[in-house]
Amino acid sequence: MTERIRLLVVDDHPVFRRGLLAVLSDAEDIEVVGAVGTGTEAIEAAAELAPDVMLLDLNLPDTNGIDVTKKLVASGFSGQVLVLTMYAEDAALVSAMEAGARGYLLKGATQEEIVSGIRSVVAGGMVFGAQVSAQVAARVTAADRRHLPALTAREEEVLTLMADGQTNTDIARRLVLSDKTVRNHITNLFAKLGVTDRREAVSLALEAGLGPQGGTLPWH
Repeated sequence: MTERIRLLVVDDHPVFRRGLLAVLSDAEDIEVVGAVGTGTEAIEAAAELAPDVMLLDLNLPDTNGIDVTKKLVASGFSGQVLVLTMYAEDAALVSAMEAGARGYLLKGATQEEIVSGIRSVVAGGMVFGAQVSAQVAARVTAADRRHLPALTAREEEVLTLMADGQTNTDIARRLVLSDKTVRNHITNLFAKLGVTDRREAVSLALEAGLGPQGGTLPWH
């Protein structure tokens, strides 16, 4: 039997927490190991329970999910943070990703989106709900892209797909390239952007208006 995904739910509304637990109970590969309502409890539970994923609201009574994420990353938390919030603003999305979150869903996401998002971040992907994708896609303009260093057309394609949550294997399949070629493109664009990891590159891409595109590249 495949090892189950250990999930910690963090939301300050008891009724919403119970609703999430009901939604997640149908997923046999997900085990909810805890459900708490404050940032302090979230950090303590993360240390005690070592979940694979923290499903985290941004609006908490004692702090906010951005600061919780930063503290988790600084403490060496080995799990992944998947934001589930009512805030659809671009600034909140970018701040969450810069802090270290691996995905961003809006409350109102379907059961399928939430469960799929949890599985995706565990597998190393980045997740953006359909509603969030529509919000970010609306601000993609040529002017935004000029804030990025000069990238080749292929590097920009790779970066856009990274920002859309695609893994290297997904990108290779989409662009009909070898995995090695994709890795080379990523190494080159990291150097041009002055970043050292995927999260930083995606944050810059989002700020520049690239992706998520809901699977459709803007120039296609």
